[in-house]
Amino acid sequence: MEILNVGAGQTNQEHAAAEQQRRADLVAESRSAANFFFVAAGLAALGAGLFPIRLNVLVSVGAVDLLTLYGRELGRLQPLAIFALASMWLLVLLVLALAARAGYRWAFWVGIVLYAADMLVLLLLFSLWAFGVHAFFVFKRYQGQQALGEAQPGVVGLRSEV
Repeated sequence: MEILNVGAGQTNQEHAAAEQQRRADLVAESRSAANFFFVAAGLAALGAGLFPIRLNVLVSVGAVDLLTLYGRELGRLQPLAIFALASMWLLVLLVLALAARAGYRWAFWVGIVLYAADMLVLLLLFSLWAFGVHAFFVFKRYQGQQALGEAQPGVVGLRSEV
């Protein structure tokens, strides 16, 4: 006779299968949240002027906007500096996206910290729409790292085993 889990009405095998399915769902949820890094990278490229069309009214990167506003002393180097900063931002987001999809929780936390700092700059520049977009991405990153944490509650290291 098999021992039933207390209050669950399941055999040990059913409970183990349900727990394994729950963890697989949490990992899938974290990967879905990690995909928002790619969306953020695309929107950052669109808002920072890396594409021929620039929509910085809807989305923008606070650091790029700050350099655009206060970097006029750079003279003719200003467009190159803005392009370099926007490219670095895009590259960082892509690296974080790949790390987050691989199951590294630190990538979500770094994304949260970077976006929170950029949100402060956006508040200083009174870009409330972009602030809201950033807040959405911070929320998604928090959900992603939380799902990874629940999927592997005993993992203290840098990477969750996915």
